Amino acid sequence: MRITIVYDNEVYTAGLRSGWGFAAMVEEEGEAPILFDTGADSATLLHNMKSLDMDPGRIGVIVISHAHADHMGGLRGVLEVNATAELYLPQSPLGERGRSVTVVGRHPIEIRNGVFSTGVLDGIEQALALRTEGGVFVLTGCSHPDMRKILGAAARFGKPRGIAGGFHGFHDFKAFDELETIYPCHCTMFRQELAQLFKDRVYQCGVGRVIDL
Repeated sequence: MRITIVYDNEVYTAGLRSGWGFAAMVEEEGEAPILFDTGADSATLLHNMKSLDMDPGRIGVIVISHAHADHMGGLRGVLEVNATAELYLPQSPLGERGRSVTVVGRHPIEIRNGVFSTGVLDGIEQALALRTEGGVFVLTGCSHPDMRKILGAAARFGKPRGIAGGFHGFHDFKAFDELETIYPCHCTMFRQELAQLFKDRVYQCGVGRVIDL
């Protein structure tokens, strides 16, 4: 399984474009890709995907972490070039016809084998839990819910081993003590503190960063 950051505040790979927001592509051999969030605008998102040789028409599932513009602003543009992707949304459907739309509630659900939604936590945001041989890797949008709640929800599917995404104002750093890899992205406020505390486990995020699980 592989995660590629396709929208973020910073650029990791030259030639790609940054923007305020977040999106990540989850790819697994033999499965259609999963797009987690869509950034703030489709032009930037689709440019980055094209530059990374990703076909938006192949996306099988789109998961929106929460209904803020910097995470779902690019959704409409992706739907215009992909007529079949299943949607997993934290709120009411967008009036889409001819495709599967799941409104995720507060309970965790399995999206496909080894890929789970934590359920919508604190009534605002869902995260993805990706089950791997070494444990569970967590993808977050902004981490508006308490981080321990996010990790606790993901732990239902195995021991959390790593995390990537926006951490917002999270500063209860002990919650990360047992994680092997940490990728602070997007809205994370305390990157320097994380890097100092977890020197050999914190990695730079940015558009084009690839995380092999």
